[in-house]
Amino acid sequence: MNLTGNWSYPTSIKFGAGRIAELPAACAQAGIKKPLLVTDKGLADLPITAQVLDIMEGAGLGRGIFSEVDPNPNEKNLDAGVAAYKSGGHDGVIAFGGGSGLDLGKMVAFMAHQTRPVWDYEDVDDWWTRADADAIAPIIAVPTTAGTGSEVGRASVITNSETHVKKIIFHPKVLPTVVICDPELTTGMPKFITAGTGLDAFAHCVEAFSSPHYHPMSQGMALEGMRLVKDYLPRAYADGSDLEARAHMMSAAMMGATAFQKGLGAIHAMSHPVGAVFGTHHGTTNAVCMPAVLQLNAPEIRDRFRSAAAYLDIEGGFDGFCSFVQEFNDALGIPRKLSTMGVDAARIDDLVREAIKDPSCGGNPVKLTESNLRALYEASI
Repeated sequence: MNLTGNWSYPTSIKFGAGRIAELPAACAQAGIKKPLLVTDKGLADLPITAQVLDIMEGAGLGRGIFSEVDPNPNEKNLDAGVAAYKSGGHDGVIAFGGGSGLDLGKMVAFMAHQTRPVWDYEDVDDWWTRADADAIAPIIAVPTTAGTGSEVGRASVITNSETHVKKIIFHPKVLPTVVICDPELTTGMPKFITAGTGLDAFAHCVEAFSSPHYHPMSQGMALEGMRLVKDYLPRAYADGSDLEARAHMMSAAMMGATAFQKGLGAIHAMSHPVGAVFGTHHGTTNAVCMPAVLQLNAPEIRDRFRSAAAYLDIEGGFDGFCSFVQEFNDALGIPRKLSTMGVDAARIDDLVREAIKDPSCGGNPVKLTESNLRALYEASI
């Protein structure tokens, strides 16, 4: 199978090995003449980043780069990125990296010419209408992991450095104009990042499939996304140079992020506060929380996961699927408890208080309360 394609859903996507070479054409398509490459600290000095900077320079686009991005990006990173964007006279952003680089890059383009604090655009009611849509700079997204799917998302997650609370900032024009998905850029990912990001994609698909909201298109993408992760994440984990597996995982990441327009749930409601307070890896945190959340939701999702298990060639219906999830985590080196990742049970009250306010609560099949969120944390810590 030739794993190359040009897609227009949910935005313009150039998919295939080696397609990073088309970055200048993507910038021209978006109307960008002097982009700022926004990436994270870990990627800044790697060969793939140097490759992108060389492509930019060779096309007359300059070598502008901002890399002061933390693993859980915050408003301080954002302010510094906006300052770099303005001082460099840039007219667009290339968001490059995993979830942190993509999310921060999108927010630099969004906030560069807004007049209100970023928190005024949180994904609450119609707060996004407060933004000046015409002032949002064009965005090119280039993922280097296969997990968050932020490259096809209309929002970013930003941590408030003072309150240690993650906020979702939303605007329709934050959806990148062009996405370049080149699986060759992901071959250098270490095993633990391959596992954590891949299971983030899986969590997106599981929660979208679990959501009670009506959205058959998302339901179909979530189901096939689960299959791709099940079949190809072990291969990518075992052999990072397996381009076929890497390509299918990049597809699964975008499918999960598109599917969760149907809704997320308790996995993400739990994970966001844990990541904000303890700085844990988001996808890995999701994976640890998933078994307990599946049990909470069992009364509402048992029947639908019976059909999912059959599609995925998992025996035993819902219970078989739950067993598969734990075995899958174990095989990919995921810890069974959050405490192994440094999460302190003494902070459960703080975590519950923030989790109950997370927008993801609205997509959970079982209504989330402080009581059942506490039970979920106790089971997972």
